Order: sequence, then structure tokens, then C-alpha cells
Amino acid sequence: MTSTLRKLPRLNTPTLHQLPNGLTIIAEQMPVEAVNLNLWIKVGSAVESDAINGMAHFLEHMIFKGTERLASGEFERRIEERGAVTNAATSQDYTHYYITTAPKDFAELAPLQIDVVSNASIPDDAFERERLVVLEEIRRSEDNPQRRTFRHAMETAFTKLPYRRAVLGPESVIAELKPQQMRDFHTSWYQPQSITAVAVGNLPVEKLIAIVAEGFTKLSTDAINGVSTHSRSATLTASPVQTRLIAPLPTESPFTEIVRREFIDESLQQARLVMVWRVPGMVQLDRTYGLDVLAGILGHGRTSRLVRDLREERGLVSSISVSNMSNQLQGTFYISAKCAVQNLAEVEDAIAQHIRTVQTKLVTESEIARVRRRVANKFIFGNETPSDRSGLYGYYQSLVGDLEPAFNYPDHIQSQNATDLMQAAKEYLSPDAYGVVVVKP
Repeated sequence: MTSTLRKLPRLNTPTLHQLPNGLTIIAEQMPVEAVNLNLWIKVGSAVESDAINGMAHFLEHMIFKGTERLASGEFERRIEERGAVTNAATSQDYTHYYITTAPKDFAELAPLQIDVVSNASIPDDAFERERLVVLEEIRRSEDNPQRRTFRHAMETAFTKLPYRRAVLGPESVIAELKPQQMRDFHTSWYQPQSITAVAVGNLPVEKLIAIVAEGFTKLSTDAINGVSTHSRSATLTASPVQTRLIAPLPTESPFTEIVRREFIDESLQQARLVMVWRVPGMVQLDRTYGLDVLAGILGHGRTSRLVRDLREERGLVSSISVSNMSNQLQGTFYISAKCAVQNLAEVEDAIAQHIRTVQTKLVTESEIARVRRRVANKFIFGNETPSDRSGLYGYYQSLVGDLEPAFNYPDHIQSQNATDLMQAAKEYLSPDAYGVVVVKP
């Protein structure tokens, strides 16, 4: 089944193709002499139990350790020989793997990427070696004050949802994981219905789709003939993907009071203050746009309210930033500042007062216009390369199951007016109920 998304003349015109096994392929020809293949798997640390927290990220490392066809290191060697690049990333809600190649090399290299992602052999000896690499990555993360502060903030923002945990997982869990647990995890989650393959670059759309479809179809044929590794030899019953779609986790209620946590971190020169509110996630996408605009008005750029007031005019903070972070199930509205210890209480009160103001006084049209311009420009600049576009398409198709928001995000931002923003602030950002993390040197 193929559909081309061309309702209006616009920058993006991808074609969406669905294979009978449930795998989604998105393709677009773009006049840039490169092709990017981005494989998005709808699995991240959020699907893990506490007992295997960190498995999705550890598996991302093991994907590159070979298959029955490709010895460990062979994939990278063949990629590098052609001057192509490859990388991967794991988040709470997804894992993605990508290669960028010259158009003439795509037909040869794309099937290699499909093979390593679909048929990772996860050998015991490589598992033990890579465990040490992952443990070192966790230790480096723990040595980073910014990451430590963020982890404290997420543990404050969520008490039940898995977003409270680190994507990397704790050392104690990673140290105990077994290779067979990872093979089972890969079998369960790396299924066609969980994968979106996005190919963007300077080849005809029909050719891009054919190359990707053939790569995955060959794997399916090999599985039937008994050629493949563990990941396709298991009996395919209802996977955890399907189960989770039937019974999503419940979101957490907004804070009803100020929940305060304080820490001492002797490595810091300045104190850290983080204030968080529980807000809608990607499953309520239409409710996120107003919060995105409010984040821009409060904390994006030197003329934003918090930066201008607290840093430029009063000198109470050395830096302050605002983000509306939209996980799939539930997001956080996140305000972070660095300041002297003696300024902590004044900074927190000032931020709460700014929140109170956006609830009670309409923001100006010039402020909204500034955010609209930034969003529109960022959207255009973020569409310039094949990897930009394949990332955009994969993200929305994986988390929302729909490509349309990838194109009309600027339109949604343009449609937000002062009344909408006041309503969003009243509904989700209480100046009297939030989570706050203070880290003192």
C-alpha cells in the first residue's frame, strides 16, 4: 500500500508505503548528492521493567557486533570504505539507526544496515566486552553535573512512569544482564510493525522503496528457509508492542503542591534550580503547541521574559532555559537556572511570578510573533539535508503514527493566540504546585 502526501504545495512530499508484514517505509527524492536511511524502532527505555533498565541502550551497542552474514566490525568497515557514515541513538520512546551514503552506494549498503538491525547475533563474548563499554558510559554520565541534575528532576517529575529512569540504566542492573535476555528483548521488540524505515536522498522514490523493501523481504524469506538468527526464528505471537498499544500506561496527575528535593554537589561552582510541571505528551499532540509557544516566550533568546528579567536586568542568574519536553505518554515543562546559592529563593519566586503573569495577563502579539518566526525559520533550516528530513519523518511516524504533524507544526504554532496561551498556562502551569530540584555546591 503506497500513498503520496501531496495535499498542498510545500517543502516536503514524502511517499508512505506499507509492507504486508506491518513495516512502514517512507521515501522522498531530494536533490542533494546523498541518501540517508533511518531505521526507527518504536522501543526505548520506557518499555523496560526496572529489572532490565538500560537494555534498549545496551542493545543499540550490540546491534553493530555482527550477524550470521556479517562478522563483527564488517558492517563499519564496508560503510567506511565507501566514505559513508553510520550512527545510532536510544531515547525513552524509540531507538534509531542511520547511514548516510552516496546515491551510487545505497543499493549495496542499505541491506547491510537492515541486516545488522534485524539479525543481530548478540554473541556472548562480544556481549561481555561491550558491557564494560556501557558501564564506562554510565560512569561518565554520572560524572556530569548537568546529567545528574536532570536525573534528579525526572525522578521528581515522575513517580510511576518509566520516564523517571535513566535511559542508560544503573550500573547494578547492566552488570547482571544476560545475553539471552537481550536476544529475547530483540526478538520481542524488533518486529516489522514496530519499525519505520525512512529513505531520503537523490534516488527516485520507487527505487528507494524497492531497495528498502527488498532488504526486509529477503530477511523474511530467509527466516522461512531457516537461514536467519534468533530474531526471526521465534514464533511470532502477540508481541509486547501490540500489548502495550492495547493497554498504555496511565499518565500521572498534575502536582497539587510544591514537591521539593535538595541535593549537595561539591563539584558545582554555582547552584542549580530546576522547576518541572507534568504536561501532555505526544499522545495529546494538539495540547502541546501552546506550551511550546509559552516555552519560547519565557526562555528562548535574550529578549524572552525570564532571560531578560533574571539575567540581563537583575543579574540573578548566569543562565536560564525553558523547554516543553514531550515524551510519548506525558511531558514535562522544564525550567532550569544556574545562580548563586543566596539567590535561589528569589529566583524561584520570580519564576513563579512570571508563571502567574502568563495566567492572568495576555501575552503581547509581538512576543507571539517572535516565537512564530523562530519556529518557521527552524523548520526550514531543519529540512535542508536528507538526514534532517528522515529524522523528522521517523520521529512523527514512530511516536504519533502520522506524518502530517511533521509538516504542519509551524501552522499549529502560527494558530496559537494570546487567549490560547493563557488557557494553556492556567491548565498546566500552576505557580503554587510543581516539582523543584535544588542542587547546591
